[in-house]
Amino acid sequence: MTKLLPRFLWPYRLSLAVVLILVAIQAISNLYLPSLNADIINYGVVKGDTDYIVRTGVFMLLVTSMLGVCSIVAVFFGSRTAMKFGRDVRSAIFRKVMSFSQKDTNTFGTPSLITRNTNDVQQVQMVLVMAFNVMIMAPIMCVGGIIMALREDVPLSGLFVVVIPLVVGMIAIVATLALPMFRSVQKKTDRINQVMRETLSGVRVIRAFVRTEHEERRFDDANADLTRTQLRVNRLFAVMIPFLFGTMNLATIAIVWFGGLRIDSGGMQIGNLSAFLQYVMLVLFSVMMAALIFVMVPRAAAASERIQAVLDTEVDLCDPDEPQEIAEPRGVVEFDNVEFRYPGAEEPVLCGITFTARPGQTTAIVGSTGSGKTTLANLIPRFYDVTSGSVCIDGVDVRQLRQESLWKLIGVVPQKAFLFSGTVAGNLRYGDETADDEALWHALTIAQGREFVSEMEGGLEAEIDQGGTNVSGGQRQRLAIARAIAKKPKVYIFDDSFSALDFKTDQQLRAALRKETRNATVIIVAQRVGTIMRADQIVVLDSGNVVGIGTHETLMGSCETYREIVYSQLTREEVA
Repeated sequence: MTKLLPRFLWPYRLSLAVVLILVAIQAISNLYLPSLNADIINYGVVKGDTDYIVRTGVFMLLVTSMLGVCSIVAVFFGSRTAMKFGRDVRSAIFRKVMSFSQKDTNTFGTPSLITRNTNDVQQVQMVLVMAFNVMIMAPIMCVGGIIMALREDVPLSGLFVVVIPLVVGMIAIVATLALPMFRSVQKKTDRINQVMRETLSGVRVIRAFVRTEHEERRFDDANADLTRTQLRVNRLFAVMIPFLFGTMNLATIAIVWFGGLRIDSGGMQIGNLSAFLQYVMLVLFSVMMAALIFVMVPRAAAASERIQAVLDTEVDLCDPDEPQEIAEPRGVVEFDNVEFRYPGAEEPVLCGITFTARPGQTTAIVGSTGSGKTTLANLIPRFYDVTSGSVCIDGVDVRQLRQESLWKLIGVVPQKAFLFSGTVAGNLRYGDETADDEALWHALTIAQGREFVSEMEGGLEAEIDQGGTNVSGGQRQRLAIARAIAKKPKVYIFDDSFSALDFKTDQQLRAALRKETRNATVIIVAQRVGTIMRADQIVVLDSGNVVGIGTHETLMGSCETYREIVYSQLTREEVA
């Protein structure tokens, strides 16, 4: 937490100063009240001075009232600062994750990133709330209480030499043992989130394969594992709490015993013993409160380490120091001897890829499963960076462009069409917030989605559930295609985006798309030969290598791999 707290609390230093001042006033008031109480007993009660008792009592009421007001204001400012801290940390994590490459995201894992931005931040935030309300006061009360106790009676204060080291030692031992356990707890919380997320995402597959009981057992195993670890932590603290209370009670007994002896010998007055006892209680109470806070500190420390790991991650894909700009973008995409391998892989996924996709043309990427088609398409918007070679748009390497400028040039329709919760119009305007309804209907017409959207209740304002689960797979694909069309990019990338469409809809969509994209570069990754037969240029991949480039007719005569793909889907009569 040594890095996390200064960075996110510094903007609220004024609020922290107010909290510190108010807490100091509370501590001084608490330390002052036992002395007044001792004076009432020693002078007011003993001498029968009623006026002194009333005056001092009224003053004590005023001090107590001030103490209450300061407590309320300090809690308000402390809690507000802690909540704002949590807000800022969550925002920082979210923005950091948004800048991650796919590699960075895979390194942490989606469930872990979600846990770090929710549960982990909450753990640190809870400690801060308690720290502002209790932990700041604890050392002031402890030190001040010891000083005031020494003023009351020095010999009796020798009990602190025994009691405080016992309590501090116990806290240190528990904190040392608890920290690795809390790290384990956070990792096992990640596991719970992972299993839950997989179960919710794959619920149809689970039911289709009658694996409900298996998934329940898998969740129960993860849940039981987390529970066992948490129980070990709780047992550790279950030993500490009775120890602290036992120490406090034994200290009280010792004070009353030895204090009685001091009073009997005339070395101490009854009022001083009363004040001394209150000071000892303040000291022990502050130590105990600090101990209860330290119960939470190890888990917060483990959580802060996980948060800091995200914030300190060096992002692989970042904007260049001196970015270039394309003055008049045309959309020419060039692959120049491109090689790419995934981190840690021994063999490259793509090797020696060289071709050019030009505006007004449709370039299709085909190949067998695992040949690297999607990986190749992901290199254009810099979802990954090439290992060697270059990918250029209008002669500028994509690594020399600002990512935002690059993405504005490209409209991507991924393999898995993803829709956001909201409305149809909200999803279509994702690429161009200024698009009017006419432009959206135009995009839907080209994507062959106008008819089913018109039939939805509300039309463009029809509600879309998270992930688009309230529309069919084909409708999701057409809405995703319409979203890219509404953006009007210079480069379209369709990554197997027609697979859920029937042949008639596929043909109509491609015919309408050809007219719409006359001045743009279209790159289609497809498995279905019928989708790409009329492409101006077909790039055939086999095991990450280009084995053929040309039109359908050219490749049928020159590329064995392409012929095998075609004949695996169409008969010779259909090809002819």
